[in-house]
Formats: sequence, C-alpha cells, structure tokens
Amino acid sequence: MDAPHAVGGPRAALGRAVVLEVSPLSGGRSGIRARGEISVVTRRSWEQALSELARRHVGVSYVELSDVAFVDVAGVTALAVTAMNLPEGRVVVENPPPQLPRVLKLFWPGLDRIEVAA
Repeated sequence: MDAPHAVGGPRAALGRAVVLEVSPLSGGRSGIRARGEISVVTRRSWEQALSELARRHVGVSYVELSDVAFVDVAGVTALAVTAMNLPEGRVVVENPPPQLPRVLKLFWPGLDRIEVAA
C-alpha cells in the first residue's frame, strides 16, 4: 500500500458512487489516511488496508479519518478486531466520524488497544 488506491461502485438508492481511498500517512508516522466512506461497498479495501497496517505495526499506528464521511458497524468491527490482534501497542484513530467512537463504546467499552483522538 505505497500509493493511494480507490475502490467503489454505484449506490443505486442515492445515484452516486461510493468510494474509499486509502493511503499511507506522511511525515514519518506509521499508519493510514482514509477518504470517502467505509461500508459494504468498500469493505474489502478497508480490510486490506487494516491488514497492511497490522503487518507494518510497531508500537503505535495511526488511522486518520477526518475525510471519512461514514463508517458502518462492520467497518468499526474490522478496526477493533485488527487492534485486538496486534501483538503489542495500540491504534490511534484521529478525527473519526461521530458514529465510530459511539460504536466502539457500545460494543467494546474496555478496548484499550484503540485510542480515539479528536
């Protein structure tokens, strides 16, 4: 995952394409930046990006989500499972959409492997 990549397809009900673009963070921080929506249409790309994040993880990994408009429960689940399966350290989620911290608190209230930073 050295270069941004996008996936998506039509969302018939809204008449627009749903796209997720994921790229590595710059500035020496280990992690990824996502743009778009994390949903059933983009799930495979999201899970692949999280797998790559876990593979490269050392201590702290960052997930920048300020340009993500929506993440569904399955997308949050993929993030939580990734964090739980790390051998050490944590994942810092920066600027997530409002539903992400609510879903984490609801389903994984004691998960200390994820830190949400506004």
